[in-house]
Amino acid sequence: MLSFFKDYKYFGIVFMILSVIIVAIIFNILNVEKPLPIYQPTMVNSELVDSSLVDVRKYHKIADFSLTNQNGEIITQNNYKNKIYVADFFFTTCQTICPIMTDHMYVIQKELKNDQDVMLLSHTVTPEIDSVTQLKKYALKKGVNDSKWNLVTGDKKQIYDLARKSYLAVKDQGNGDAYDMIHTENFMLIDKKRQIRGFYDGTNPDEITRLIEDIKTLKKEYQ
Repeated sequence: MLSFFKDYKYFGIVFMILSVIIVAIIFNILNVEKPLPIYQPTMVNSELVDSSLVDVRKYHKIADFSLTNQNGEIITQNNYKNKIYVADFFFTTCQTICPIMTDHMYVIQKELKNDQDVMLLSHTVTPEIDSVTQLKKYALKKGVNDSKWNLVTGDKKQIYDLARKSYLAVKDQGNGDAYDMIHTENFMLIDKKRQIRGFYDGTNPDEITRLIEDIKTLKKEYQ
């Protein structure tokens, strides 16, 4: 019996190696796509996560909200029900990364202009400055499509809580004022269940390309 196994030992090793190679080739030929991850607070840089959530490992979702857009309309989670959307945080008077981020958000809007499943949502981090009038002026300047892309303002605490406790998108080391925050360059991809499925550098064109491809991948989950 032992001699039998010895005789076929090398055959077995070669067979296993060939099997692995064949499976890898088939995988590449079929171009099998992995599902996008579902991000939890424990998976994100702790600087961007509220202290109450740093140990949360599952069931994280975007909270309900009620904010006002560039047309003075109340925008809630219901406006994004059963939608995939890209969210970010900005302010209209920013002269550094915000113009680049907004231009890249416009690229996404243009690329997906006919896709009714995808929307955009930009939150101001300076609502005391970014009134409805200011947002409308900015929206016109940047070519915002009102039916697809909302720029929203409102109560600063609510925006702060959304940024820190829902989108995991901003740092809170600002100038020390209540609910002060420093936004990042991040774009967040949100699925139809209000879960975070990706983070992207909104200033990097390659990341925008990756984001658009990830949206296509995410849409396949609902087919």
